[in-house]
Amino acid sequence: MPHIHTEPGQIDFVASIFIVHEDKVLYRLHDKYKIWLVPGGHVELNEVPEQTAVREVFEEVGLHVKLYNPDGMVLVSQDEDEESVGRDQDRYLLPPVAMEIHAIDENHRHLALVYFGTSDTDQVVEPEGVERSGGIVWLTKEEIESHQDLNPAMKKYGLQALELLAS
Repeated sequence: MPHIHTEPGQIDFVASIFIVHEDKVLYRLHDKYKIWLVPGGHVELNEVPEQTAVREVFEEVGLHVKLYNPDGMVLVSQDEDEESVGRDQDRYLLPPVAMEIHAIDENHRHLALVYFGTSDTDQVVEPEGVERSGGIVWLTKEEIESHQDLNPAMKKYGLQALELLAS
């Protein structure tokens, strides 16, 4: 998806998700930036952030996920869109577990909505016809803590997701 904002200094909204399966969190080597992140991407027009998180996970690693909600687990349909929700229909939005802003470069910033979720499987499938990430790993608590290439935020959120959602 191309960026919605095209002028220097504008902020793009992105959603990312820390996926837990049993006692591990999924991390993915970013195609372009070659750093360890979790699945996620730009919120598209007419899309709410939790739809973005679910869609990006499926596009990047082929998993169906359930998003964490303190009131219970919520499954967001991958084909849910404005038509199925209804343009004039009020809708509860699942709050992210965190929000942050970070610079991609001097003219491009992301406002990131961070979600936690679970997958029933750890069998990742990178779809055909897309550039491979170059690396996908499921990490335990100890592996997250000792991983030399994870930035502090990736460690912090991964450990929080495990604490909340590990089996």
